[in-house]
Amino acid sequence: MTSAPDRVEGDRDPLVVLSHVQKHFGELHVLKDVDLVVGRGEVLVVIGPSGSGKSTLCRTINRLEGIDEGRITIDGEDLPAEGKALARLRADVGMVFQSFNLFAHMTVLQNVTLGPTRVRGASRADAERRAMELLERVGVGPQARKYPAQLSGGQQQRVAIARALAMDPKIMLFDEPTSALDPEMINEVLDVMTDLASSGMTMVVVTHEMGFARRAADRVVFMADGEIVEQADPETFFTAPSSRRAQDFLSKLLTH
Repeated sequence: MTSAPDRVEGDRDPLVVLSHVQKHFGELHVLKDVDLVVGRGEVLVVIGPSGSGKSTLCRTINRLEGIDEGRITIDGEDLPAEGKALARLRADVGMVFQSFNLFAHMTVLQNVTLGPTRVRGASRADAERRAMELLERVGVGPQARKYPAQLSGGQQQRVAIARALAMDPKIMLFDEPTSALDPEMINEVLDVMTDLASSGMTMVVVTHEMGFARRAADRVVFMADGEIVEQADPETFFTAPSSRRAQDFLSKLLTH
């Protein structure tokens, strides 16, 4: 097994390292010997055709999906298999899903304060103060006393981002966070994510939003058939992709 690099491009410290990761779903080989390093403070955008393994890759980083072979470390520590150590790790890894996964019976404010009070041991007052700061930051402060069903999809997804941030994670994972939204709501979520990217948060974003990838990414990773085919800075990738698969993928996007 190859050793992890001490630095990634841009002289960043490695925060997440995947080495020789293999993952199967039955007969389907969804991740094929994947090596990837995410630097501290880096915004990594993962794109590719449907079924390429993008979401599975994202979900292995906080062990929502286990792996069959290989190794994943976060901040130099191996991913725990289960128990309290895994719970602690997940507290350090924020996750925003396609569906918002908010608790319907709790207000927006209660959704955002639940993790800090239950997992981090924060006082209710401190958790609520921090939650309100974050809700204001993502533009839904006035909705704090409402329930998720009273919010639009875009507002719910922004609450989900605030909820993940409330745990002060080391890294944020976004698994196609705009794919369940109506078109007019997509930009309001992408704007929050762009702001977060510019603030120095380490992010891994699986998305079909090429404009966001071009605007916010430090590096674009292109996947196909369970493999990382190509990775480059956005300008290089979108103007001069080196692989035939990426060229075909981009040409189809541009002709639709």
